[in-house]
Amino acid sequence: MILYILLAIILISVLLSIKVVNTGYVFVVERFGQFYKVLEPGWHMVLPYVDFVRARISTKQQILDIEPQSVITKDNVKISIDNVIFYKVMNARDAVYNIESYRSGIIYSAITNVRNIVGSMTLDEVLSGRDQINRELLTIVDNITDSYGIKIMSIEIKNIVPPAEIQQAMEKQMKAERDKRAAILQAEGQKQSAIAMAEGKKEAEILSAEAEKEANIRRAEGAREAQLLEAQGKADAIRAIADAEAQAISRVNKSIIESGTNEVVIALKQVDALSKMADSPSSKLIIPNETLTSLGSLAAIAETLKLNKESTEKGEK
Repeated sequence: MILYILLAIILISVLLSIKVVNTGYVFVVERFGQFYKVLEPGWHMVLPYVDFVRARISTKQQILDIEPQSVITKDNVKISIDNVIFYKVMNARDAVYNIESYRSGIIYSAITNVRNIVGSMTLDEVLSGRDQINRELLTIVDNITDSYGIKIMSIEIKNIVPPAEIQQAMEKQMKAERDKRAAILQAEGQKQSAIAMAEGKKEAEILSAEAEKEANIRRAEGAREAQLLEAQGKADAIRAIADAEAQAISRVNKSIIESGTNEVVIALKQVDALSKMADSPSSKLIIPNETLTSLGSLAAIAETLKLNKESTEKGEK
């Protein structure tokens, strides 16, 4: 009977000496009431009735949801703020022995400091400065919790609730701001539309003026070319008439010379014919240079012969 009791005691002692630690946890073990060691994940052998597991600590990242707290801002507005803290146990021994409850320490550190931070800000600054509050609160709380082996990963403000009358005033202000932006956008749209219409009208008038200018230039060029062509045609006609008359005179001269007529008579007849042609108001006489030279020579000869003839007649008398 005693043997069975001893065997039972030995079996129970063996079972009590085996400690299995799951992944994500550590065991803080005490021996005779004092800290002995921290058991990492896996199985371990301890002394039964001597070693005692003081605490089972999670090493995973944990979430701590803090209840809404009433905070008074710098401009004496009472608001409600609640936030969430993400933390992780980095030193199990410090978390067990340096503070009675590290969770309570995190909560009260966050509450106290969020009141200090928000109390130095106005309501508008609080509503627009969540990131700033989160950064400042994270720095302060993380420094406090370092002493008991806790690492604060992040602190996020969940909600900021101002009083009902402040909310109504803010809603009215937001509505007025939206109406203002809508009116500005509408006015801007009308302005852009008027500018676009004016620019379109301006471009249309410019194009019309350019088209009229181009048409006037084309008409002027057409009139000038017509006048040039008309003048060229008249000049060609006059030149043709002159050439024909010169050719006729040349043929007459040739005929007279060939028939042996006195040169003085020929010259006088040519000069007389040219004088009659020049006296006619409906005639335009153009004499080539060659003809003028010939006529000049003939006239000179005629004048010389005429003088000689007069001298002879005077001598005879």
